[in-house]
This record gives sequence, structure tokens and C-alpha cells, in this order.
Amino acid sequence: MNITSTAFEHEGMIPETFSCKGQDISPPLKWEDVPAGTKSFVLICDDPDAPMGTWDHWLLFNIPVSMTELQEDIPAQPELSNGARHGRNSWGRTDYGGPCPPSGTHRYFFKLFALDILLDLKPGASKREIMKAMENHILGEAELMEKFKR
Repeated sequence: MNITSTAFEHEGMIPETFSCKGQDISPPLKWEDVPAGTKSFVLICDDPDAPMGTWDHWLLFNIPVSMTELQEDIPAQPELSNGARHGRNSWGRTDYGGPCPPSGTHRYFFKLFALDILLDLKPGASKREIMKAMENHILGEAELMEKFKR
């Protein structure tokens, strides 16, 4: 499986538009080469360089298998009209929170997982709950790493 964005290249810099310095909207993402048997996708975006440990910026699960991309600026709703659900990020919100490091350059990992199930979790689930529910159900994964400097 492969994940890309039309807004930035792997290991490149995230444009300010997608950060707290800009519009703080989610970037466009696209994926391909989905494993057979996939029933849903999970997207996790986190920053392992945060001073207090890994910071979760975006958790989106139960993305329909019929989708192969996310448009820019996904609505900040706990549950989207297509059934996808936002998990609770490190700000305690159920939406995308863009890069906003206190200082220096941080790395941001957009990780996409193909699952053989839909997760039986409510909107606002924690990363820990999502990861636990995904155990033994991951058919494939892809990763896109970006950087942001403040």
C-alpha cells in the first residue's frame, strides 16, 4: 500500500496552510495498492518529537473501503457523513490539529492502515483504544513523513 499527498512530498516540509500558523486544515491524501479483503481504513497522524512524548494530531477510523483519498479540509465533526469517525487527538478534540511545535523542526507521520473489519468504537475513541481494536486485523499499512519548523 502507498500513501501520498498533492500538497507535499515524502520527507518534505508541510506547507503552513496545514499548520497552526496557517488555516490549520487537514491536507489532501491519496492511497493505492489496497490489500484484498480490506473492509476499512484507519489514519493516524502523530509527532514523535513532541517534548512530552508522541503527540496525536489526527485520528480517523472506519474510513470506508470505497475511498482511496481524503480531500483537503475534512470537516471537524465526530462522525462524517460517510461513516468515518474521528478519534480524540492530544488536544482532546475530535478533528485534525495541524503541526504546531513549540520550537525547532518536528516530524509528522501520516500512517494509513488497511483493516479486515470496521472498528466497534464510538467517535472520540483514544489512540490506545483504536490501536487495541486494530490488533490482529491489519492487512497492510503505508506511511508518509513530513516535517514542520516553527
